[in-house]
Amino acid sequence: MSAIPAAPAIPAVPPVLPIPPVLAEVVRSGFVEGRHRGSLVVLAADGSVELALGDPVTPVFPRSSNKPLQAAAVLRAGLDLSGERLALAAASHSGEGFHLDLVRKMLAEHGVGVDELQTPPDLPLDPAEAETYLATGHVRDRVTMNCSGKHAAMLAACALNGWDRAHYLDPAHPLQRLVHDVVEDASGERIQTVGTDGCGAPLMAISLTGLARAFRAVVLAEPGTAERRVADAMRAHPEYVAGTRRADTWLMREVPGALAKMGAEAVQAVALADGRALAFKIDDGASRARGPVLGRALELMGVDAPVVARIGHLPLLGGGVEVGEIRATF
Repeated sequence: MSAIPAAPAIPAVPPVLPIPPVLAEVVRSGFVEGRHRGSLVVLAADGSVELALGDPVTPVFPRSSNKPLQAAAVLRAGLDLSGERLALAAASHSGEGFHLDLVRKMLAEHGVGVDELQTPPDLPLDPAEAETYLATGHVRDRVTMNCSGKHAAMLAACALNGWDRAHYLDPAHPLQRLVHDVVEDASGERIQTVGTDGCGAPLMAISLTGLARAFRAVVLAEPGTAERRVADAMRAHPEYVAGTRRADTWLMREVPGALAKMGAEAVQAVALADGRALAFKIDDGASRARGPVLGRALELMGVDAPVVARIGHLPLLGGGVEVGEIRATF
């Protein structure tokens, strides 16, 4: 008697995930032609959640919004950076001449060779700078990559401590373990996932609420602490954190005490001097939605400055003239 074949396994039904809300819509000639969904959180001055849209509690990769915490780690490692150098250590720089010159100086000052940078060769992040760079005959370079200031600081910290410089991006490296601790301390969360960022550095996942909490902790830290030194340097030299044509620079220049840092995949974090903070991520990673969402969030937080409208207005062109905009929907 032949055996009865086993019944085929019933495939597991994947969990139904909530659909994030639309944070911005693309309006062309009065017609909505696209939508950008995402999650956002705003913290009040006392650290409580004042506004939550979507899912601000599930971990995300903050990408370069983590850089102030990575810069704090190199200070905790004993590296004595300040001013423009410390701001550049927390930067996603535009690749302007003054950025590239200072990266090279920082490496030379600490006895580190340019060839030790493990950033992938890249063009300047700012499109206008990239055009000029290519027009003058340059090619993709490790120094030109927007994370080179962070990597220069990491290598300098390794040189100071006698740590292995060939494997400074290994998550088990003493410096990266220190970054791990700083991120957990500032965010108030345990890191569940470690990935690899676009620049090759370890990337620690935390929630948007944790990211906002971390920025709040950095601006409210006691003077002289590593975290506060980073915040003060970034706010004093914002053009080294971003560039002369970037929203983070405008915001830190025009709103006293504001700390702002964007990240790839449309992440943004901001903290104000009184401890209010925000963080958001656009699900599809569309950076074009970042300005309108940031501008609207700052409006809801009561930030009254012309720069808010400047950041929030993103026109759409048709035939070279404005025919619409990307606008926040909340």
